[in-house]
Amino acid sequence: DPIHDFSWFSRPEVFDFEGISMIHYFTDNWENIQNFKARPDDILIATYPKAGTTWVSYVLDLLYFSKLGPERQNSLPIFLRVPFLDGAFPGLPTGVELADMLPTTPRLIKTHLPVQLVPKSFWEQNCRVIYTARNAKDNAVSYYHFNRMNMGQPDPGDWSTFLQTFMDGKTVFGPWYDHVCGYWEKKQTHSNIHYMFFEDMVEDTGREVERLCSFLGSSTSAEEKERITKATQFDAMKQNKMTNYSTVPVMDSKISPFMRKGKVGDWKNHFTVAQNEQFDEHYKQKMKSTTLQFRTEI
Repeated sequence: DPIHDFSWFSRPEVFDFEGISMIHYFTDNWENIQNFKARPDDILIATYPKAGTTWVSYVLDLLYFSKLGPERQNSLPIFLRVPFLDGAFPGLPTGVELADMLPTTPRLIKTHLPVQLVPKSFWEQNCRVIYTARNAKDNAVSYYHFNRMNMGQPDPGDWSTFLQTFMDGKTVFGPWYDHVCGYWEKKQTHSNIHYMFFEDMVEDTGREVERLCSFLGSSTSAEEKERITKATQFDAMKQNKMTNYSTVPVMDSKISPFMRKGKVGDWKNHFTVAQNEQFDEHYKQKMKSTTLQFRTEI
């Protein structure tokens, strides 16, 4: 199966960039990312990797554009509907180019950049920003499996190696702790940030869609919200070729599917008792000066 044979492909190395760990795919187009011209009606979807980015992207896409008919739903993968601003992958248009080419309004744009590296124009234009955060333990597990299957990411090593990398803040896009807290602090001064939790989405997708609508001021009918809530259930998205990334060749779904479980509490199947104690201790230190709180089970 040549399309999945990436033995020739070397995984990228991590290096320190603007104070965080990065790989060249996300820094090669840096100047254009920083100079990106946001428009006032743009909606930025910001997350730490593997915190529910695709889920929230799809909810928003359906909220705004399901009226464009089945053609879009059946043929346009999510990563073209909601371009990844940070990306510069060989042989593909950059995220900036994809965003600039979007024919739809509002433009839905996603980023994994920590808050201090988000292009200035998003703040200057007072754009709406939707941030989704996921508890650190599940986020680490999901990121580990993602790195195993995605040849465009650094080699994660085994689970205990990766967990240490995660705690040291050396994963791509920097420390989880700074990322979730950075946007949380920014929300105190920038009222246009809607801060969501992955755990809340799992617990009651309908309620979270409702909250999103009220933040966006969108007058969506109850039937429509119901339909969106159904279409964005994990199992539906996992089966949907337009949302499950099965069309991306550098990702090997045989190792681990892009949409693996979408659960809260899967960390219990990965952390040993010792790892969990060590993690909790470290977590307390890292998170001691924030009001931000997470649930690791629901």
